[in-house]
Amino acid sequence: MTRHSDDAESGEDTESDDGSAADRSDGDRLRSPPDERSVPELLRFGVVNVDKPAGPSSHQLSAWVRDAINESLATLDPDGPQIDGVAHAGTLDPKVTGCLPTLTGDATRAAQVFLEGSKEYVSVLELHGSPPADFRDVVAEFEAEIYQKPPRKSAVTRRLRSRTIHDLDVLEVDGRQALLRIRCESGTYVRKLCHDIGLATGVGAHMGHLRRTATDPFDDSDLHPLQDLTDGIAWAEEGDDALLREVVRPAEDALVHLPSVTIAPSAARNVATGAPVYAPGVIDADSASAEGEQAEGDGDPPLVACHTPDGAAVCLGRLVGDPDAESGVVVSLERVLV
Repeated sequence: MTRHSDDAESGEDTESDDGSAADRSDGDRLRSPPDERSVPELLRFGVVNVDKPAGPSSHQLSAWVRDAINESLATLDPDGPQIDGVAHAGTLDPKVTGCLPTLTGDATRAAQVFLEGSKEYVSVLELHGSPPADFRDVVAEFEAEIYQKPPRKSAVTRRLRSRTIHDLDVLEVDGRQALLRIRCESGTYVRKLCHDIGLATGVGAHMGHLRRTATDPFDDSDLHPLQDLTDGIAWAEEGDDALLREVVRPAEDALVHLPSVTIAPSAARNVATGAPVYAPGVIDADSASAEGEQAEGDGDPPLVACHTPDGAAVCLGRLVGDPDAESGVVVSLERVLV
């Protein structure tokens, strides 16, 4: 659906709704379009799809990203603010490698988006005996909703909970080792899954090497080691920002898997002060947003991302009303991103 309105409920004023730069005052909190941002703006509201190596913890890697960005900001924009921190997409144990999308600066407010998608891993299953003849059939039984209790060393409450294994493929079997590809709901403990598969086979098993290959909406096709970030920063300080823009992407790229609602710039300014999104301020909603309210049934309303017409993120919220309505709240706020 597409709609324009000048209704007072959306906070409309005399400015146009096309989001053009001419409509932005010096004190406007709305961001410029993602593809028009300066390097400092990008560093303060960006996302890096980090290829985590074995060794450092996710916390240590995040600290290195934060420090590298702040050192660069001190050179590129010494009068501007530094970032307070970064947020990564789910902790990986020190020995685990792979996809660790990391949000920078103000984009850390959007960290919950990584809970909305699925994750993919490749894991070595270390069997404690020869695999049974029906090994692949046994593994296939775990491609379903399963129940897990977090390990004793986990940082969350140890209570039984369900998680969905979307895809579970045996890629290769070599002696007592099996290579698994696992596409699962966020919050699944692969170590526990491997243990349970071992019990089901009757020979026992534990998780060997583990690599995360995807965290929606990112995957391993555009991973960057931390060295790429530091190289990109060094070259940007010399005037060549091509690599840095390849490594640090606008934070909006972390929201592309969510249903999207486009709102008028004047409505976005009201959101910046804590107001929800009212129906007259909605310009457009994609089909996933328009259908989401009914699709969720009795569960939580769907999480949506609200943008201005030029693609700049405004907020995350829950779709609680009809985008086609003439009045009322359409999106209740969860995180303001401006």
